[in-house]
Amino acid sequence: MSGDVEAAARPAPSGTGAGTDPLAALRAAARATAERREAERAAHHAERERQGRAKRSLDELREIARRGAAELHGVGTPGHDGAHDRPEATADEVVAWAAREFGTSVAVACSMADAVLPHVVAAQIPWVDVLFLDTGYHFAETVGTRDAVEQQMDVTIVDVHPELTVAEQDAAHGTDLFSRDPGLCCQIRKVEPLHRTLAGYEVWVTGVRRDEAPTRTTTPLVTFDERNGLVKINPLAAWSFDDLLAYAAQHQVVLNPLLNDGYPSIGCRPCTRRVAPGEDPRAGRWAGLDKTECGLHG
Repeated sequence: MSGDVEAAARPAPSGTGAGTDPLAALRAAARATAERREAERAAHHAERERQGRAKRSLDELREIARRGAAELHGVGTPGHDGAHDRPEATADEVVAWAAREFGTSVAVACSMADAVLPHVVAAQIPWVDVLFLDTGYHFAETVGTRDAVEQQMDVTIVDVHPELTVAEQDAAHGTDLFSRDPGLCCQIRKVEPLHRTLAGYEVWVTGVRRDEAPTRTTTPLVTFDERNGLVKINPLAAWSFDDLLAYAAQHQVVLNPLLNDGYPSIGCRPCTRRVAPGEDPRAGRWAGLDKTECGLHG
């Protein structure tokens, strides 16, 4: 039990009146914890601003990605040339490398299907920026997961918004663009906002796994993202869905409740359906359309 909770849980002195409310101690503990976490977050970001440095050139970042691939890739990495017989790096080793190379110029992209990736990264880079693409079309459960992550984890949620609201997009492109041109809808509400936001970082971290879809089987641990102009790392690339769930259970990490309701892959509400047993985990994304990726990962 933390010191904040212990202090708040002590019986109130007689005559204070606090003892008449059995929840008063819990509320006081919650307030103290929230205030402490906010102070820690503010101190971290003040220090980051003080130590701020200019973003390195594209050539410098390409070289860092090349060195990272040489250091971290190994047996099990798709396309590994076999020059070394060592196994590829673990998720923790990939994040440790990123912390050494990039300091705090790190962004974690999280869809809020779960909070495993932010948890893995924040263990070594506390108060890391976690980018949440607020498309305006999310399930309520996804927004609730985002809020829980912000309240419970030592991360900094950065809400990334499209330039157009849903109403403005409807006015410009017609109602329900997602049903007529899902590629353009994803471009407006996901790809362009992320591209704009990533300009301020040297590396972004994704939760892409090789087992998710045929389009992702060759995912490396480290690469250079030419389109967005920064290094890209995928620490969980070698994990399975069962690995992810086991980690979440072991560390009591927040999961989107839709994962237990037939949604192994969660996107925007209008473009996501439940997946039948035995189906590809991403079969519920843009079902019935000639589309399998939103465009964030190429």
